Amino acid sequence: MAGTLFMFACSNKDSASFTVTGEIKNPGDAKQVQLLQMDSTELRPVDSATIQDGKFEVKGISPYAAFYRLKVGENEYDLIAKNGEEITFKAADTKNGYEIKGSEESEKLKEFHQKTGVFAERNTKLSEEFEAKSQALGKQSDSLLNIYRPAFLKNLADYNKAAMDFADANKSSLAGFYAATSVDPRTYEQQLIAYAEAIKDKFKDNPIIQRFVAQMIAIKPVSVGQKAQDFTIPNIDGKNISLADYKGKYLMIDFWASWCAPCRQENPNVVKQYNLYKSKGLNILGVSLDDDKAKWQAAIKKDGLTWAHASNLKGFEGPVERMYQITAIPSNFIIDPNGVIVAKNITGPQLEEFLKKTFSKPQ
Repeated sequence: MAGTLFMFACSNKDSASFTVTGEIKNPGDAKQVQLLQMDSTELRPVDSATIQDGKFEVKGISPYAAFYRLKVGENEYDLIAKNGEEITFKAADTKNGYEIKGSEESEKLKEFHQKTGVFAERNTKLSEEFEAKSQALGKQSDSLLNIYRPAFLKNLADYNKAAMDFADANKSSLAGFYAATSVDPRTYEQQLIAYAEAIKDKFKDNPIIQRFVAQMIAIKPVSVGQKAQDFTIPNIDGKNISLADYKGKYLMIDFWASWCAPCRQENPNVVKQYNLYKSKGLNILGVSLDDDKAKWQAAIKKDGLTWAHASNLKGFEGPVERMYQITAIPSNFIIDPNGVIVAKNITGPQLEEFLKKTFSKPQ
């Protein structure tokens, strides 16, 4: 298990640290190597070395297997290391592939990058094609964007699936965790919750993984398939409104704010869908993260949002926002007449398709 140290009397290994010894046959302009620790929020410098005759050595200390990044000139390589490991890194140059030994986790991480590298290459190719055609037109036209958007989205969806599949197949590996945290958390929320529950006892000494597990467990009560939690909140007139008021009805709780540009961009689509399905039973409760009532009211009027509205005017710290684990907006929850969350965080064409299927069924 990650973090367990085996001591042998005849071993010359330094069990209180790990070493990365590297060789680059053609380093080019690269003069320096940096070893950085990858935390969930930052890259922390650990060690550095000058490349001499194509060789270098850096060291680090980690009682449990942790993520690191080796920066060689302008190029970066991810690895996983723990105390007692003697890792060797070899590359012909700084631009192409590399070889890593002495760390099973790092080898597994390299395997993940090899399996998913095709998606990065495809994305680069699509971006280059799009930019070339945009320059030929002299501008980025909406029609050109509409042509390329499906290809970009499909490539992203393919990557997310490949990464989640890799994570599920490698639950005992930190490389699997690396893969899991690279997928879209909104699209794969249920799978990530299941993944977190499966690994929670496998990496008890790793604080990064335990934070992830805690976050996923906190989200579970407001995930798809769960009963929506009741709440009471002041409406725009200052009168209390509750989720229970919508019992037996379809309800979309729409978390938004006047200052949120993506929310305002999505509002015309929400208005369109509401007008299409309100007569068939769709209700919307807009919950604003504003802290200025005048700006909130002005945005409602300007965007033509004719459904019910409520807010504690406390931003992300509002009790409803905290109950529903709102960390970004726009965010929404669709609740069926039984009070079950049946969809979450769907916008644009996804929202349109979901409502079309829902309200075309016999009620």
